[in-house]
Amino acid sequence: MPEFASFRAFYPYYLGEHSQRLCRRWHFIGSSLVLLILLLAVASAHWAWLWLLPLAGYGCAWIGHFAYEKNRPATFRHPLYSLMGDWVMYAQMLRGKVTF
Repeated sequence: MPEFASFRAFYPYYLGEHSQRLCRRWHFIGSSLVLLILLLAVASAHWAWLWLLPLAGYGCAWIGHFAYEKNRPATFRHPLYSLMGDWVMYAQMLRGKVTF
């Protein structure tokens, strides 16, 4: 996996690692679950639910990578850029700029 000087340089690589539609769908499901769990935890003050955030987010994303994309998630080498990429891709899916 190449090294990247900036997120701007990383993001096209990140999108290329998500070429399978089902992988992107799993990412979308995971990110949506993260937002839902966070909202429910804050609204109910049940802070113990927050442990579910990485399980939902990474669990769904890794299903997409290992089952459909057949690649190793970028999280393992570029955790911060990968997390940023997840949310940029999520926003772009909501706006119709990336298909899911």
